[in-house]
Amino acid sequence: MFVKNFPTCRVVLCALRMEMEFEIKIFPRTGGFGPYNRSVAAFSWISNFAVVLSLFSEVFFTLKPGSYHCRLDPSLLPSETPNLSAQELLNVSIPWVKGSGLSHCELYKYPANFSNFTINFPKETVHCTQGWEYTTGAGLETNIVTQWDLVCQNYWKIPLEQICYMIGWISGYVVLGSACDRLGRRVIFLGSVLLSGLLGVGVSLSLNPIMFLFLRLSQGAALAGVFLATYIARLELCDPPHRLMITMIGGLFAVGGELLLPGLAVLCRDWQVMQLVVTLSLLLLLNYWWCTSVFPESPRWLLATQQIHRAKSVLQSFSLHNGVCLRDEIYNSENLLSEIDSVYTDDCEPCFHNVCEMVGTRVIWKNSLILAFTAFIGRGIQYCFTRNLLDFHPHFYFSYYMRALSRGLACVLLCVSVNRFGRRGILLLASILTGMASLLLLALTQYLKDGFVLVLSIVGLLASQAVAMLSVFFASEVLPTVIRGGGLGLILAASCVGKVASSLMELHNNQGYFLHHVVFASFTVLSVLCVMLLPESKRKPLPDSLKEGENLRRPPLFLSHRNHDHPPLLQHQPGAASEYNPDSYSRLVSATKKMLARDFKLQSPLTLEPLLNGTSVLGGPENEDSF
Repeated sequence: MFVKNFPTCRVVLCALRMEMEFEIKIFPRTGGFGPYNRSVAAFSWISNFAVVLSLFSEVFFTLKPGSYHCRLDPSLLPSETPNLSAQELLNVSIPWVKGSGLSHCELYKYPANFSNFTINFPKETVHCTQGWEYTTGAGLETNIVTQWDLVCQNYWKIPLEQICYMIGWISGYVVLGSACDRLGRRVIFLGSVLLSGLLGVGVSLSLNPIMFLFLRLSQGAALAGVFLATYIARLELCDPPHRLMITMIGGLFAVGGELLLPGLAVLCRDWQVMQLVVTLSLLLLLNYWWCTSVFPESPRWLLATQQIHRAKSVLQSFSLHNGVCLRDEIYNSENLLSEIDSVYTDDCEPCFHNVCEMVGTRVIWKNSLILAFTAFIGRGIQYCFTRNLLDFHPHFYFSYYMRALSRGLACVLLCVSVNRFGRRGILLLASILTGMASLLLLALTQYLKDGFVLVLSIVGLLASQAVAMLSVFFASEVLPTVIRGGGLGLILAASCVGKVASSLMELHNNQGYFLHHVVFASFTVLSVLCVMLLPESKRKPLPDSLKEGENLRRPPLFLSHRNHDHPPLLQHQPGAASEYNPDSYSRLVSATKKMLARDFKLQSPLTLEPLLNGTSVLGGPENEDSF
């Protein structure tokens, strides 16, 4: 009886070992979130700073000068002109547009025998023939707009370039996110850094707008790989209590780069010099290539994909740097590395997954769709609020710094509140605030005072940025490790699609802005209902397998009465709850193996595959009649 049924117990035992949580069984025994993990997280913040410099340099490269007009063409003036001052010559050569001053795109054309400029008569106007004269813009003295005259009939090339740049980021998130799940976080990070650096140098050497557009698109894809690989690797090195704080500090580093960028533009003056400087900050990250310990491979991903030899090497490196030793001569067969060897066989092959497998799931697919939707709304609706900032104060620096400071404030508020009130509750609150601010501005802007419109716009901008950031962070916690790169890449790509919507508005000269605002306000109201379907991941371990990701279900909206769950005969005692002890578990497993070897004289070591397949290692199938 005992012999026939004991293999089933061993099957259960090995199955439990395979489902051991990384944070509980492995992470504490390698030093936990020790000094080495903290230093790796700190070095990952530097890459956020470098990526943001390249991302927001786009704002200065494509900024239209505050004032410009056609360069005077002597052939359009009369052959004989009286002595006129420079300002008077401009007034008689360029049409005056009510409300905006001198025309940006037209010149007067006079007859050759014309001599009296005081006579008011209809004048023929033509487009600029000798180019344009520009005043100095914000920060840079020259950018691609002034170098290639991308104004008037060529202005459409600016929003087109911005759209193509975002398409590069979208494609990078999708392609390189899936590559992170197949090749690893470190490989994609270093490859993307090298590629983005080379493309950045090429961008600074662009000869025309077409060359600039294609190189910028390619660099955007590489920068997406740098950001995504860093984000995932940093998250997987943290324990549950520190995940949010470490991620938000990385966001503050990004805000710091955004705030310093205007000063860098003033120092560089020329857009090509500025491009080389921000590219140099990326190339400095190649030092991580030689300093392996600065950016190691994620041990969680290695174990989840069953790359055992590499995982053991990385885990031992973490333990040594954290002051914990895992060598066999100290802990004998009860140490972590020996336990990994007992679970995984020598012929264990790596097992990779792709993001397409997410379609066959139910909970993971639902969570990903909802968070992609909220990330899309959070990025897309920001244009509705920033446009009101431009109407309130047309100066470039006002809207720029308001966006950056609101993003920094959103990071701080999320860091303070999310661990206390939960991911789902704060995301719901931020969505409600975004929707309320958007609807109030949509319906009452013409009836409200300018100060109240400004307050609503700032509140809406702050809440929408919190929605976008929290959606990405929330998604990284509910997606399993084996497809975290590809799944998170899709969600970040959805947020970039929302950014593309604002560039489309500029491409059509803000025609359809009201419809854009109505659509995103309606989506925000819908997202409030969708957020209620999400699970809560506060202080929970990250899921590693698809099965663990499927187990992340939303908590009930209304808790049952306590007596319904605990009848009197089975009264629950809070103090009697048992806690999992890794050391006791390890000793139990070792003692069980020794007992089996002594009593049943096993001829071969335990292997995992037959046990997981449900077959007996002692002989034929179980015979229940013998019981």
